[in-house]
Amino acid sequence: MAEHETQTSARIRPALVLGTLGIVYGDIGTSPLYAFKEAVRAASGGAPPTPIAVIGAVSLILWALILIVSMKYAVLILRADNRGKGGIVAMLALLGARHAKPGTWQATLLVVGLIGAALLYGDGAITPAISVLSAIEGLKVDAPGLSRFVVPITLTILVGLFLIQSKGVAFIGRIFGPVMVVWFTVLALLGIGGILQSPGILAALNPLAAVDFLLHAGWHVSFMMLGAAFLAVTGGEAMYADLGHFGAKAIRMAWFGLVLPALVIHYFGQGGLLLAEPDAIENPFYRLAPDWAHYPLIALATLAAVIASQSIISGVFSLTQQAIQLGFLPTMRVIHTASDERGQIYVPVVNWLLAVATLAAVVIFGSSEALAGAYGIAVSTLMAITTLLATLVALRWGFNPVLVLAINGFFLAIDAVFLAANSVKLFEGGWFPLVLASAVAFLMLTWLKGNTLVETARKGLRQPKPEFLEQLRRDPPITLPGNAAFLSSGTSGIPLHLSRFVERSHALHKRILIVTALYEEEPVVPREERAEVKPLSPDIHRIVLRYGFMEDASIPDGLRCAVESGRLASEFLDDLTIFIGHETIIPKSDDRGMADWREHVFAFLLRNAERTGSHYCIPTKQLVEVGTEIEI
Repeated sequence: MAEHETQTSARIRPALVLGTLGIVYGDIGTSPLYAFKEAVRAASGGAPPTPIAVIGAVSLILWALILIVSMKYAVLILRADNRGKGGIVAMLALLGARHAKPGTWQATLLVVGLIGAALLYGDGAITPAISVLSAIEGLKVDAPGLSRFVVPITLTILVGLFLIQSKGVAFIGRIFGPVMVVWFTVLALLGIGGILQSPGILAALNPLAAVDFLLHAGWHVSFMMLGAAFLAVTGGEAMYADLGHFGAKAIRMAWFGLVLPALVIHYFGQGGLLLAEPDAIENPFYRLAPDWAHYPLIALATLAAVIASQSIISGVFSLTQQAIQLGFLPTMRVIHTASDERGQIYVPVVNWLLAVATLAAVVIFGSSEALAGAYGIAVSTLMAITTLLATLVALRWGFNPVLVLAINGFFLAIDAVFLAANSVKLFEGGWFPLVLASAVAFLMLTWLKGNTLVETARKGLRQPKPEFLEQLRRDPPITLPGNAAFLSSGTSGIPLHLSRFVERSHALHKRILIVTALYEEEPVVPREERAEVKPLSPDIHRIVLRYGFMEDASIPDGLRCAVESGRLASEFLDDLTIFIGHETIIPKSDDRGMADWREHVFAFLLRNAERTGSHYCIPTKQLVEVGTEIEI
């Protein structure tokens, strides 16, 4: 698979690599707080851990990190970029699934991809909960009497985290990287101590140690251990999701240069500790540290957990923005929290819904051990979907089908094994992220289908261009002062609110623009390619503005692009009034559209979506809305 990333030939700046440590690796970097403990507990079945179980767990985690994160994501998946951008929505855009016709395999692919995107919301609710909870649980090592305060402290930290989202993450972002450098360094130092304590743990370097244990432990124990060990690789999907922010080279350099060695050394250290002190299974992470370092380590772990949580929250905001741009979610208020960094955004509705889900997870499950049952099933499903889509991208790009199917089939088989293992957790808490993901996927599919029905209805109601122009010639309307732009969702025909305005007022402005803003299935559209202008008559022009799904669509700026390119005369923008249609959806009980109740859900989403004028950055003083009713 050939790489299309923009940073391929550029020299990697140290600051870029440093940034990846906080943004990309915060989640997987905090996995040692709980992953190894849960894997050994699953392998031991509640009994004191045996050496073969400890060595098998360490070996399984090691080779999971190598095969899933290093080989699949760092080497393979990062190559499936959309002009340097990553993430499952970018992959859907690469496959052109957005405009799939109903009943085709592309339509099925779109559904699968949207389910994969929705799974990130489930992951986004669980990651902050388990990361912060497992860090605070360190208090129980030295002060068991503080156990009852673990959940309240966790809730307080998480509430504070969600409260500061509206302030932006510029300040926190500046300390992300350095803190994570300290964190990974501490992980490695703690791990070295554990290895020196029991060098026999190095037997876990042999993958047969994991295979032998899994084959002889019984299928139930093996599945439980596989599901628990998978917690060590959750967060690896952030490599691809954040590809557009840092580029593949910086992400790979940080992974192979610091993150992977530190994680491997630390997991071996936890294993060495358990070989020497089996009773340390209660919390091997904190037991690795000397007693005097426990409270400073709790503080550092909490800070690392907050960084991991912030990373996933920011990722959910970014995914939401992309989904809105591509028409998968209703328009919502998106606030840019930094004038010099477009990627820093805040989505209020998503922030507080995610906060409710995260706090509910802490209250419902109450401990990192219980949350481990809820964690993993959403991520393993997402990873399997990503591998499937990457296979289709590689085939679409023309690579050798036999080679593609062999390599990707191998990784898909690994994904399937871990997915099957995590499915055992379904009734232990795995239902929680799946319920969240199902709700988001349902809203996405309902919004997509509803918009398709509305656009079909619009097409039937739009007046043909020749008929409209002939009407103006035959019965000239009164000429109003100034110019007017009418926003349209289509690139042909006359917008409903334009024909309705002329019909009811018998007047029209001297110069008319019919403006359509489209989001393309690429991250960014060059400014010089932004505007396409087509004259319909000397005083009526159709303008199509094109934006990438990582961009904000600004109608005023797009019109300026049309003037700057010489395609539109500047006098068209003098004293300009912009008209938009305010549509009221009326669900109609028939077999043409969705189920009646889904149409009511769509109508509710449309009523509560962000106003079109605000979404397209139109100044209020220039805006006029014209009401229309549409039956679907």
